Amino acid sequence: MLHSPPQGKALFTHARRPEGSPVRDYYQRFAHQYRDATFSIDPSPFLEPLIRLMPPPARILDIGCGSGRDMLWLEKRGYRAEGIERSTALARFAREVTGCRVLEADFETFDFSSTHADALLLVGALVHTPRERFAPILTRMLPALPEGGLVYLSLKEGEGVSRRDDGRVFHLWREDDLEKDLHASGLQVLHGSRNVSSLDPKDVWLGRVLRKGGETERP
Repeated sequence: MLHSPPQGKALFTHARRPEGSPVRDYYQRFAHQYRDATFSIDPSPFLEPLIRLMPPPARILDIGCGSGRDMLWLEKRGYRAEGIERSTALARFAREVTGCRVLEADFETFDFSSTHADALLLVGALVHTPRERFAPILTRMLPALPEGGLVYLSLKEGEGVSRRDDGRVFHLWREDDLEKDLHASGLQVLHGSRNVSSLDPKDVWLGRVLRKGGETERP
């Protein structure tokens, strides 16, 4: 059975304000364009494998929630969604469209031991994270979950990095490298998927539904 926090207890207790960074500056400066490009994407193909394993009204923490698209989808299905977003503008959009609590914080410095959730949502949240930092950052998020809590994670498939004209750098993943790092983080793979991007057919997303604790299995 998945853990739920005590009745009425807030998901967040405190956070450190994020420092400036090129990535944060992009999502702040171009928040309207990013929202317009991504908000209409239907998240059903990648979120349904998660919710099939976790009935409502489970509490889900959307890390890097953007403009709130996935939180709104979850709320409409009876889940209790809350978010973390380091772009002030995107956090504001997310609050306005969902009515959910959204904390402005950087997931690299936020104290996840102060949170309580049944599942973590990381939809593209770690695409700008180099591999050497991936496992440590992911591991420091896991105190928010009980043993048996779930994670949905998506990353771009490929090798090396992809650099955009707008200055963003995307770190790409081979499936075998991803499996190794997930295993090292103490996460069990429950479901795996490959989905072509709705925005760019050259981009393929690797999706994983994960459980905290246990031995890793092939999806």
